[in-house]
Amino acid sequence: MKDSSNSITKRSEDFSQWYLDVIDSADMAEHAPVRGCMIIKPYGYAIWENIQKVLDAKFKEKGVQNAYFPLLIPESFMTKEADHIEGFAPECATVTRVGSKKLEEDYIIRPTSETIIYDTFAKWLESYRDLPLLINQWCNVMRWELRPRLFLRTSEFLWQEGHTCHYTSEEADNFAREMLEVYKDFQQDFMATPVIAGEKTESERFAGALRTYTVEAMMQDGKAVQNGTSHFFGTGFASHFGVEFLDKDNQLKNPATTSWGVSTRMIGSLIMTHSDDLGLVLPPKIAPIQVVIVPFLSNKEDQNKEVLEKVNQIEIDLKKIGVATKLDKRDMRFGEKMFEWEKKGVPVRLEFGPKDMAKNQCVLARRDTGEKTVVNLDNLTQEVSDLLDKIQTNLFDRALKYQKEKTVEVTTWEEFTKAIEEGNFVVANYDGTKETEKKIKEELKATTRCIPFEIEQNVSGKCVYSGNEAKVRVIFGRSY
Repeated sequence: MKDSSNSITKRSEDFSQWYLDVIDSADMAEHAPVRGCMIIKPYGYAIWENIQKVLDAKFKEKGVQNAYFPLLIPESFMTKEADHIEGFAPECATVTRVGSKKLEEDYIIRPTSETIIYDTFAKWLESYRDLPLLINQWCNVMRWELRPRLFLRTSEFLWQEGHTCHYTSEEADNFAREMLEVYKDFQQDFMATPVIAGEKTESERFAGALRTYTVEAMMQDGKAVQNGTSHFFGTGFASHFGVEFLDKDNQLKNPATTSWGVSTRMIGSLIMTHSDDLGLVLPPKIAPIQVVIVPFLSNKEDQNKEVLEKVNQIEIDLKKIGVATKLDKRDMRFGEKMFEWEKKGVPVRLEFGPKDMAKNQCVLARRDTGEKTVVNLDNLTQEVSDLLDKIQTNLFDRALKYQKEKTVEVTTWEEFTKAIEEGNFVVANYDGTKETEKKIKEELKATTRCIPFEIEQNVSGKCVYSGNEAKVRVIFGRSY
């Protein structure tokens, strides 16, 4: 049931429909005519551009360089790594013809690019002096999705995928962990999204990886979103693709490799972490528009001219200090504009009219709390800057508080079942077997999210499900 005032379904009534309504009301994306795909509209894409801009700079600080590799991958490449092709086979789309001509070899539309990139690395890498080889690409990938959902799961999505080669396995594993920290810091500092970092269990690892590291975020319905992963492959991929280098002793050696990536799924996570029944809520550091200026105009032309001159100057002043500002001068009712920007989640709305002009003031309205503050124009730039910082901090603190309240430790299967059904993250002892993991998933639709780094792993006691000796402490939860 939708609220007639804003046509957004309430979270408490239908969380899934609420999510779609928020995307629609903020004009972020829509379903494409291609099954399972989406069209990202300018406002949604602007968020992705901000994500790209920040992460790309962070990657380059680590010495990573950008490149680009083909969309089509020869099928023979995929079969060189058995675990890899087995993991992706159900999702792969294949090109078999050009016009009416059958191709000599089928091509896979990339679900990920390890295979074609390692074939290229075999040509690029010669000596230990070429190491580490640190490459990233920003691109699209195709994984045929049976149950698509805008941003969270689509057959085609945008992402970045980093691929690196290292002299030793220790160096590669350390770099995979480093890149996970980049993701964690970015999501917490810029997206105001608290995440739990850890290692995936064996059955949840990326196809072909020896270790998969993850950052997991909790949504407002208690479900998890895997917000980024980083993988350590050892020398397996390099060996299968003939990637070798001459080491310091002039001996041929396979490099140890990693890959790591985040995608437009993070935008879905952003929506479900912060937004409310009025629409989208965006953290200032990632918002395409941080402040929208909405002038209140009267029927007097002279007054309106003065008001517009002043708000033009306010826009200039805010942009000078690096605030992404938009002046809304459209010929629309004030209330309509206010409502629209509220649905788009702009962190601060600046209201200014003839009465404010007379008092040398304006009104700042916070999107996160709805609170309004009257501010003297002489102090405006500092007040806006401080307010954006407060909103960023509040959104993170609010989400972290919720995550902690909804993360519970249990010791019995009865407690486990109750906690999962109530929509929590559940910390429990686990025997480490695929059989136990499979049965828990079948019975409760809950999966191991990660073996968290922040939880002490000196485990004693029994597995919460099997009663066998526990090997690790794991976070379980239902997920998107």
